[in-house]
Amino acid sequence: MKYLLYFPMLAVVLIAYNVIMLTGDSIQTNPDLIRIPLMANDDVMHLKLGDILVMLGIVFLYFEILKATRASKSTIIDHALSLVVFIVFLIEYIVVAGAGTATFMILTLMSLLDVIAGFTITISTSRRDISLGNGGL
Repeated sequence: MKYLLYFPMLAVVLIAYNVIMLTGDSIQTNPDLIRIPLMANDDVMHLKLGDILVMLGIVFLYFEILKATRASKSTIIDHALSLVVFIVFLIEYIVVAGAGTATFMILTLMSLLDVIAGFTITISTSRRDISLGNGGL
C-alpha cells in the first residue's frame, strides 16, 4: 500500500486516454456522457469524455501537489516518476496521431505543472528545513 504513494496519479489519466484512443473512440467527437440541466434558460451542460478526463486530471493534480508537500526520502522517486509521466505525455503529443487534441494538450500541461510544482515545493520545503536546522540563520 505504501508503494501507491510513489505512483503518479496523472499516469491514470494518461492510461485512460490511451485505452480510449486504442479502442477507436475519438475524445473530441464522442457523444455526451453526462447531461446536467441548468436553471438558467433551461440550458443543459454537456460533458464529453475528454471533459471528464480533464476534470479527473485536475483532481489528481491537486493530490500530486499535496504529495509534494511532504518531505521524505521517497519524494525524489515521486518526482522522477512524475517527470517520466510528463515525458510520455510530451512524446505522445508530438508523435501519436490520436493524441494531438486540445484535451491531451491540457493534460500534458497539467503533467508539466505537476513536475514544476513538485520540484519547487520540495526545494522550498528543504530550504526551510535547512534554515531551521542551522538555528534559524
